[in-house]
Amino acid sequence: MVSVDVVAVRFAVTEATPSVAIIRRDREPFAGELALPGVLLGRGERLYDAALRAITGKVGLPPEHIRGVGQLATFDEPLRDPRGPTLSLSMWAVVDPAAPVDTASWFAFGQVPHLAFDHGPILEVARAALAGLLWRDRTFTRAILGEEFSTARALALAEALSGSRPDRGNLNRMLRSMPGLQQAEAAVRSGGPGRPYQPWVWT
Repeated sequence: MVSVDVVAVRFAVTEATPSVAIIRRDREPFAGELALPGVLLGRGERLYDAALRAITGKVGLPPEHIRGVGQLATFDEPLRDPRGPTLSLSMWAVVDPAAPVDTASWFAFGQVPHLAFDHGPILEVARAALAGLLWRDRTFTRAILGEEFSTARALALAEALSGSRPDRGNLNRMLRSMPGLQQAEAAVRSGGPGRPYQPWVWT
């Protein structure tokens, strides 16, 4: 069997850190326990389609609220599933933070409770992999930060994924070097007590 387990993340402008979707399993094995949303890969089914099926069916989000999907890592521990040897292909997905979700709970990285199967280790590997994709993978970076964002928001995201806060000057230099990204000339107000800032905008 091949399982497709999805690390679905969102990062709303009102949140200080990104969060990951966790569902409660409704069938054995581990019925009633928390887990990443996942499905068994169907015959002839592509990984992308299986990931969409997991998000729509387990998280309760229609496809139009999914901003991006990609592959992360493979887990082949023979005893990871009590049903028998099951290969797990983990995928990332970024979802629209404004979309209402009633069938999943959202937890910040580092605050996720115990998960069924080997989903805890999968999540830790995925977190490090997402930190590696940030700034290097335009699809993931644009999906999670949105069409425009502040340097402070980029710093918060990088710290949440990597566990350490990058140097602001180094981050600004790297953002300036990213293709298709530029800093707006006009400053905007944050809507809170903070000072106006110049947003980064995708072109």
